[in-house]
Amino acid sequence: MPTRLGNTHTLRHRTVLLAAAGACLTIAALASAPRAAAFGSATPDRIVVGYASQTRAGRATASAQGTAAVEARARLVPVAPGTSLGVALRRARAQPGVAWAVPDYRAHTADAVVPNDEGDAKEAGAWRELQWNFVGEWGVNAPAAWANVAADGAPGGRGVTVAVLDTGVAYANRGRFKRSPDLSRFSFVKGHDFVGHNAYANDHNGHGTFVASTIAEQTNNRVGLTGLAYGVHIMPVRVLDTEGEGEASTIAEGVYFAVRHGAQVINLSLEFSPGVTAGDIPELIGALRFAHRHNVIVTAAAGNEGHAAIAYPARAPDVVSVGATTEHGCLAAYSNDGSSLTLVAPGGGPDAELPGDPNCRPEAPGRDIFQVTFAGSSPARFGIPNGYEGTSMATPHVSAVAALVIASGVIGKHPSTAAIVARLRATARKLGGGGDERLYGAGLLDAAAATAPGGPGAVNLKG
Repeated sequence: MPTRLGNTHTLRHRTVLLAAAGACLTIAALASAPRAAAFGSATPDRIVVGYASQTRAGRATASAQGTAAVEARARLVPVAPGTSLGVALRRARAQPGVAWAVPDYRAHTADAVVPNDEGDAKEAGAWRELQWNFVGEWGVNAPAAWANVAADGAPGGRGVTVAVLDTGVAYANRGRFKRSPDLSRFSFVKGHDFVGHNAYANDHNGHGTFVASTIAEQTNNRVGLTGLAYGVHIMPVRVLDTEGEGEASTIAEGVYFAVRHGAQVINLSLEFSPGVTAGDIPELIGALRFAHRHNVIVTAAAGNEGHAAIAYPARAPDVVSVGATTEHGCLAAYSNDGSSLTLVAPGGGPDAELPGDPNCRPEAPGRDIFQVTFAGSSPARFGIPNGYEGTSMATPHVSAVAALVIASGVIGKHPSTAAIVARLRATARKLGGGGDERLYGAGLLDAAAATAPGGPGAVNLKG
C-alpha cells in the first residue's frame, strides 16, 4: 500500500545585572553548596560574600583586602588566579562572620535571539522576511524559544536526535549527491536507505531535505535560513522513493531502525490515501506501537485533502497528528481536520473558508513555507524555492519543538511521550472562534511557551 508526501507542492543587549543582597540570599537559599556543573553562568574571577555583621572593623578588613561593596551586607571578593570557584567558595564559607558565599551569576535580558542568517536578500537577519512561520504574528515564536533553551544549556535542542523518515536528506557529498550548504556535516548521525537498501540515505527528491532543514538548518551562520531546533542531530532514513511514494512495510522498517538506533523523535511528513485504515497497514501500526513503548515521540502529517478525517499514520494511536495553518492564523484550505487532531503548526498556503473564524481570509493569498533545499530536481543545486505548502511542512515544526522541550529539561530529564504531548497541547495558542478543537486540535504550536520555565507540566528544579 503506497503512501505519499504530506505536502501540496509539485516540485514546481545583553544586559548584565549586578545582584543585590536580596537576590544573592535567594540564590544561597536554593543552592547553598552549588555543584561545579552549576557554575557555567557565573563570572569566574569573583564571588559574592555575605557577612553576618557589618562592624567598622569588618568594613576596614574588606577594604584592605580589595573587596568591593555590593550592598551593606554583601561584598564582591576577587578569586585568586589559578583558584577554582569551588575552592574560593569553600574558603569564604569557612571564614568567621560569613553568612553565605555564592558565585556571581550572570543574568541576561529576556530578549529573543535574532540570528544573522541572510535569507534571499543577502542581508543579516533577512531570514525573517521569509520565515513568517518562525517569527510572524501566527508563527511559533522561535526566537524566544531559542533564548529559553540556550539559557537551559542546550542551544538549539543540542543532545536530542530526530529521525526524518522521508525521501532522504542532503546530508553528505557522495557521487552526484551533495550536502546542503546550510546543513552542517556535524548535524547527522547514522541513517539508512530502505528504498535503495544501503547505508546512504541521500535525498532523491528535495522534500526530505526541506523537512530536515525546518528542524535543523544551521542558524546564525549568515547563510540561508534558520532551523527551529538547529542544535539537534538528524537521523536521515529514506523510506520514500524519487516520486515521494513508499510502502507501509518500508516505512515500518524505518520506524524500527530509528527507535533501535537512538532517535527520540520521529518525523513522518507523509500520509496514506483516504480510505486506508489501520487494518490495511498492520505492520506500520505495530512499528508505531513499538516506538511508543520505547518512549519515542512520533509526529505525522494530518493530510492534505481538506477532509474532516485525519489520514494515517497520523490517525494512529499515540501519534501526534499535525494540521496546517496559514500566515493569517487560519486553518489551511487543504488541511484535514477531525477529532483525532492533536494540534496545528504553520503549513502555508490559502485559508480555508470558515465564516465563523475571524482570522480566515480565503480571498487573500497566503505565503508558502521556505527552507533551503533542491533548486529544481538536481541533488547538487540548492536554493530557497517556493511552492512548498502542506501538512508535511507543518509536521517538522512540531518535531523540532518536541526536541527543544526534551533538551530544555523543562518537564524533566527523561520525559514520557505523553508528558511531551501534554506540554505541547497545554501551551498551544487557541485559534478559531471558540470550540474549534476539531479544526485546530489544542491550537497553534508555541515553541516559546512550550520551552519556558514553569507552566503546565514543568518540573520545579528549585526544590
